[in-house]
Amino acid sequence: MGFMSPGQVVWFEIGTRDATAVEKFYTELFGWSFELDPDSSIDGRRYIRILAPSAPWPMGAIHENPSGVEQLNLSLLSADVAADTERLSDLGAEVLVPPTRVAEVTSFAVLADPLGNPFSLFARTESANLKDRADATEDYMTQSSYAPTPGSMAWFELGTTDAETTRDFYTRAFGWRFEIDESAGGKPYYNIFTGMEYPSGGLYDHGADGPDYFMPSFLTDDVRARTETAEQLGAAVEHGPDSNPDGLVYARIVDPAGNRFGLFTAPTHA
Repeated sequence: MGFMSPGQVVWFEIGTRDATAVEKFYTELFGWSFELDPDSSIDGRRYIRILAPSAPWPMGAIHENPSGVEQLNLSLLSADVAADTERLSDLGAEVLVPPTRVAEVTSFAVLADPLGNPFSLFARTESANLKDRADATEDYMTQSSYAPTPGSMAWFELGTTDAETTRDFYTRAFGWRFEIDESAGGKPYYNIFTGMEYPSGGLYDHGADGPDYFMPSFLTDDVRARTETAEQLGAAVEHGPDSNPDGLVYARIVDPAGNRFGLFTAPTHA
């Protein structure tokens, strides 16, 4: 199984009523750049692709809708959005947006897991007109998953108040495997294997009084400095900066619109 196989987390989307404010915050925090989808400017709605510094292809997008809600959700690749939507609904997911076709580009649906965390399913286009870009994007995303650069999405995290329900749902939904992280210094943290050799995400068991979320985590060269910058830009620090015995440093941030994301610096090995 490769990075662009069904069940992989490969994209994120920020839903907002004010794309300009989102762009300003994340540009100043990470140096992101943006490109407007020229076919998306309809009825005040825009779809704006997000690029990490020096990245040739996007890793996510801003979906601006003046009548929409502020929401960040991760997207998982699907071989058949309609069939997966029906199957996940039977497993306890709530359908927020039913399967929808977007021209010849993609099809998608938005669901919420049994604890209320939104996520998207999407299927790649088979259009010959877009094959070159799709292939190039796949090459870039595969490479970046193994050698991410600062400012890029390089991890995802599930926070849960009910670890058993969360693990059961995602195991049955996508075949994910959960293993306790021995490097976390005794924290109730599980590495998530989505079918590849190495983990691509984690689950933090917060217990009954903690938050539930499904968020992206972005690599940075200095978590503490980036956390301070986020606060200065109007974000709230929900957790951290904290560290593991192996040297990994991380923080959990809530942006000015109320969306969670993680910051982390990978351990350094001599």
